Amino acid sequence: MSASHEPTSHTFEANAREALANARLQKALGAASGRFVSHRASAVAERPDFEELRRCGHAIKQEALDRLPQLLEQFEEHVVARGGRVHWARDAEEANQHVIRIAKNENVKRIVKSKSMATEEIHLNHALEAAGFEVVETDLGEFIIQLDKDIPSHIIAPAVHLTKEQVSEIFERELRETNAPGAGIPGLNAIARRTLRKSFLSAEMGISGANFAAADSGSIVIVENEGNAGLCSTLPRIHVAVVGIEKLVPRFDDLAVMLKLLGRSATGQRLTSYTNFITGIAGDGEEGPEQFHVILLDNGRSKIYDDDHLWGSLRCIRCGACLNACPVYKRAGGHAYGWVYQGPIGAVITPQYLGLERAPALPYASSLCGACFEVCPVKIEIPHMLLELRSQVVEASTEASGAAPKRPFFESLSFGAFAFLGRRPKLWDFATRLGRWLLRARSSDGQIPALSLPLLNRWTARRDLRAPARETFREEWARRRGRADAEADA
Repeated sequence: MSASHEPTSHTFEANAREALANARLQKALGAASGRFVSHRASAVAERPDFEELRRCGHAIKQEALDRLPQLLEQFEEHVVARGGRVHWARDAEEANQHVIRIAKNENVKRIVKSKSMATEEIHLNHALEAAGFEVVETDLGEFIIQLDKDIPSHIIAPAVHLTKEQVSEIFERELRETNAPGAGIPGLNAIARRTLRKSFLSAEMGISGANFAAADSGSIVIVENEGNAGLCSTLPRIHVAVVGIEKLVPRFDDLAVMLKLLGRSATGQRLTSYTNFITGIAGDGEEGPEQFHVILLDNGRSKIYDDDHLWGSLRCIRCGACLNACPVYKRAGGHAYGWVYQGPIGAVITPQYLGLERAPALPYASSLCGACFEVCPVKIEIPHMLLELRSQVVEASTEASGAAPKRPFFESLSFGAFAFLGRRPKLWDFATRLGRWLLRARSSDGQIPALSLPLLNRWTARRDLRAPARETFREEWARRRGRADAEADA
């Protein structure tokens, strides 16, 4: 994505078409999504009790939501008792002003940040830079896209849309690194490490998010694979954590379950390389900050909390598994969603944060295949929520125009044909047999390439269509039932 192109959630369909035509992007997405899926599958296979872990994770997050007001107060009490301070932020503006005020009061000039979706959500970097502070992202992916004046395209892998050749170009252009071209991945990592080391050593403030916050201890947890979050939270004399109010878990002990779920679901690891537990300020003889500030961010979460149909989306632990499993995300990429949250979970929460009128296409950015629910570590029923949001889109359109939205011609035709055949079983059998024969005749290696037929060409213009099975479900059922009856008679 070029820095000048700024897609919005309102233009998802146009964004997706542009992404599908971008050969470099398709190459990057294909390589990354395959790795994420295979690594997760291997890590999950090691745990025969993984479904039980999912049930426990669901229960923990559900309890946290059920008791959220009480747990937030409990968390604040424990943070304060350990020398920290808690600031409450109703929206992005209030959160940004808290950070700016702390930085100004402490004469801060340089700030380092670890990866945080909450700070992306409130555009904290822009607010700090406008206030005159130097801000450096220290996660490698975030560092790359900050240099490129870009936005993240994945919850856990912000620069997943870029190839190593593109990263080389960015380092050569922005860092004046003449040896970046052809450096390879180890060489590019070395360039970033050398550049960022200076920032770590000179920063007066470190800013982070939090993966979890334990109400009964006042602790926050940050998981990572690069070590930069640990440096951001210990080297500077001030540490500020921007934490969404939904990140709470009731007990510190709950983290034993949540960390097993997060690592496997996000990157396919048993546990991330670094797991940072931060509780208050540094004591005598300890490493750590002199000041510890937690900003508890609402910014629309209370509105979701009050929605009987959608509040379960607050269970999300931002692992990104639903993105990696989603056939739409794997082709459209993160920028198509037009905001900081992408994929199936982004299609659910973005319309709630921004307003449905600003993201009416996102609930339709799904095949409703259910893969997102199957991999969600806390069992969020994303397909049901997308259907709920679709109904809200239709209701809003109907209220605005006084009539139900008109379906596209081919969509109306296809549903009409389906209804007509569905009421006539013999004709249905004939049509499905004929259609199956025609499609299989066009297939090669189990896939059907581009078709010129109306409706079907919309499916195959940008993707291969899987060839239909040799038998329909009804045929296979009849065959198996006949075999079972024969065995019973014998």
